[in-house]
Amino acid sequence: MALNATRGFGEIEIDGWRAFPQAQTSAADPYARSHRARAGRLLLGSAEGLAFIATTDTSGKPLTGSCRYKLSGSLPVARFWTLYASRLNEEALNVSSDLPAALNSITSLKNPDGTLTITIGAKAAPGNWLAIPDDNGPVMLNLTLLDTPAAGNSGLVALSMPRIERMGCGNA
Repeated sequence: MALNATRGFGEIEIDGWRAFPQAQTSAADPYARSHRARAGRLLLGSAEGLAFIATTDTSGKPLTGSCRYKLSGSLPVARFWTLYASRLNEEALNVSSDLPAALNSITSLKNPDGTLTITIGAKAAPGNWLAIPDDNGPVMLNLTLLDTPAAGNSGLVALSMPRIERMGCGNA
């Protein structure tokens, strides 16, 4: 159970997005080390990047595949970022290979003011669209910032993260 947890020691939360900055360092607790080793993930050094996850929308409701969401706002400064959706256990979603199952800082369109607007849902949308399956299963958003000052020990509380607003569920 401890190895499958997404919450744990050293967690920070900013606007509903959670991160574990110490999990990537030599100061990580034994559970974080085991969790990453079991998942077979390459660890980022503390100055290389920081991974955030979101499992709820801005109002606190769980993210599900049966709803559409709008992710909007500014991302923390980073040389490169990636965004994808997964199940809560980090299992990949069953999305057709010709649909956009991941976005990044190179392929995404920015608004004139530098902010982002991304539609997340099963049905295609104009602009930035992240495809998720049309089911009632829980969804987790994974945002990784690479080469970012946010990964350092200072300034985490001053970060502004994008909002995740529910636009509708089912046919609504």
